[in-house]
Amino acid sequence: MSRERSTSEEDAVREVRGAGRVGYTIVGAGAIGGTLAWHLVRSGCDVLLVDADEEHVRAINRDGLALERGASRESVAVRAVLPVQVPEGAELGPVLLAVKAQATDAAAAWLTPRLAEDGFVVSLQNGLNEELIARHVGAGRTVGAFVDLFADVVAPGVVRDGGAGALVVGEVDGRASERVRRVVADLRAWGDARETDDVAAFLWAKLAFGAVLTETALADAPMADLLDRHRPSAHALVREVLAVARAQGVSPAPFDAFDPEAYEAPEAEQPGRADAATDALVAWLRMQSKDRSGIWRDIAVRRRPAEVTTHYAPVLAAAEAHGLAIPLLRALLDQLAQVEDDPSSMSPARLERLDALVTEATERADDGEVVADLRCWLEDHLPEVLEDLRAYVEVETPSQDRAALNAGLTHVERWLDARLGPTATTPRRVDGGEHGDVLVRDVAGAGEGPPVLLLAHYDTVWPRGTLADMPFAVNGDIITGPGVFDMKSGLAQLVWAVRALRHLGVPHPPLRLLLNGDEEIGSPASRPVIEEEARLAREVLVLEASAGGALKTARKGVGLFEVHLTGVEAHAGLDPTAGASAVSALARVVAQLDDAVDLEAGTSINVGLVGGGTGSNVTAGRAWGRLDVRVTGEAEQRRVEGVLADLDTGDPRVALEVRGGWNRPVMERSAATGELFARARAAGAALGLELEETSVGGASDGNFAAAVGAAVLDGLGAVGGGAHARHEHATVSGLLERTALLALLLAAAGGGRP
Repeated sequence: MSRERSTSEEDAVREVRGAGRVGYTIVGAGAIGGTLAWHLVRSGCDVLLVDADEEHVRAINRDGLALERGASRESVAVRAVLPVQVPEGAELGPVLLAVKAQATDAAAAWLTPRLAEDGFVVSLQNGLNEELIARHVGAGRTVGAFVDLFADVVAPGVVRDGGAGALVVGEVDGRASERVRRVVADLRAWGDARETDDVAAFLWAKLAFGAVLTETALADAPMADLLDRHRPSAHALVREVLAVARAQGVSPAPFDAFDPEAYEAPEAEQPGRADAATDALVAWLRMQSKDRSGIWRDIAVRRRPAEVTTHYAPVLAAAEAHGLAIPLLRALLDQLAQVEDDPSSMSPARLERLDALVTEATERADDGEVVADLRCWLEDHLPEVLEDLRAYVEVETPSQDRAALNAGLTHVERWLDARLGPTATTPRRVDGGEHGDVLVRDVAGAGEGPPVLLLAHYDTVWPRGTLADMPFAVNGDIITGPGVFDMKSGLAQLVWAVRALRHLGVPHPPLRLLLNGDEEIGSPASRPVIEEEARLAREVLVLEASAGGALKTARKGVGLFEVHLTGVEAHAGLDPTAGASAVSALARVVAQLDDAVDLEAGTSINVGLVGGGTGSNVTAGRAWGRLDVRVTGEAEQRRVEGVLADLDTGDPRVALEVRGGWNRPVMERSAATGELFARARAAGAALGLELEETSVGGASDGNFAAAVGAAVLDGLGAVGGGAHARHEHATVSGLLERTALLALLLAAAGGGRP
């Protein structure tokens, strides 16, 4: 054993009061703080230790701070004081806060009057403490950090090094900073410390891993052995915490031997991946000299409550806010409380009970209880669903009103943040020019691979002011209001379908929501974005209203054309033969277009607007007509193109020009769409619904998605009727029914049950 010069407690206090600025102040000289202090001092850093344990402080000042590795022990001289011995106004610079999570509030309050103006606090703790620290010292003086050290205080003044782990430091807002670079450079005296621009990713990953370590504290046995034997509950605990992280907009990062992503993918999608990740984790834990967690040591050796309850309080709160069910984590915390009350009750049987809960949940899903729970949960939350829909409908979003569309999309963004939480990836807002912007937003889910793309438009055909005489209202089963059927109910259904799945703990795949504000006028600005995202998606679900309850597996292609005729003007009375009437020629053209209609083939051609001439006594020199063409397939599309090319005015003096083109391609029923409908039909059957499919003449953005080869299922939105009409309405029963259907459809896509 070697030991450098020691210092007395009186000398330490005297130095603190008279020396001015300290290099590093480490508040909390326990496992984490003591280990890092030892290495910093060894590297030549100026360190002051502050700890509330009088015996520990006395031993450090008397004998030095000792680090024990195996049979060897080495000490360094370092100043150590009690908190009361550091005066207010001490001008502390960088502070490494390493107290237990439950002591954070008191420690941060103590630091506030002692922190220099340019001082800052690095939270080297377990849990999510940065926000609490910032409330005391300010966000600008708060730095986040993730630490995974296997160490214990084994005697006053002595820390046992239990094996290497990870240490990551980063600004809470993700920016790069010189102060973080300096801290990381100094902490490399300990090991592989590094900088990050996403410290939350590591903190949430540690919470997922920490749930497993907490479970191993329920029995007096090595962590690796318990994890190896109780995989069902360990995997489920990790998945629950990761689901909350995703809902918070965080993508947890791997560290040491823990790979969070391996636990998110459904077993059916990536068989054996979670077990392989656990194999690696078990092997890594067996290599550590410390075979039991600090949580176990707190309870079994020190006979004091662990800090776990404090760690998971924000997780429980976030789960509640996002409607996420985390039954196993709650059961784990209940078991932990019992063990804290009576450490002698530690037993592997407690872990077996958690495994049994996982098995029961799986069986409950298999026998249809999830469907019943889904129905009950949605019925209980119906007032909130209707309130969300009301607020959305009452933000008027006419297609031609750019200012109103901007306000509408802003409302939607805030609503999605409130109900689904922030996103791990930054939402993309594409400028719509003179039209409404396009919002592309991800909703985190389980597994890897392409997302399910959900299409919804936020524009309506109704002009601003319609609400005055067509207000949102619920009368019995009928919901009325502009856009309630086409198609604002669809987005409300999606939001609450995701919340329901989260509450029930049923996984869904990654989702990508695309909202556009120009669908009702043909999607001129959003079409390229829709096509781009559809090419990247695993499948496309369209939240347009249903067709009398039926889902839409095919839609006609739409052509918007104009015919322009130019004749020869003349006086109709004085010289009736000198002119060539464009209006008469238009009549002949309209007759040819009527003849080209083939309703049996699904082709309609409607000349909906006509005009021409300048006066009743003038042979018309100009005439025009506007056409709406609907076709069911490419062959009919080509035939109609031929008809338009061969139109005959009946008078060589009258010229004809066809303008316009195909606004939306045909959405044909593909084999992939058929598989999607079969999945939806099975989900409907679980709900007691007999779903039908149909082909409709109306077009949607699903046409664009189908044209680039995507599997598309349309009509998943409202049940009701009256699109674009004063009697537009949706039904409350349909709202509940379609929300449940969408939830089950997403669950099936993500490997969830049923």
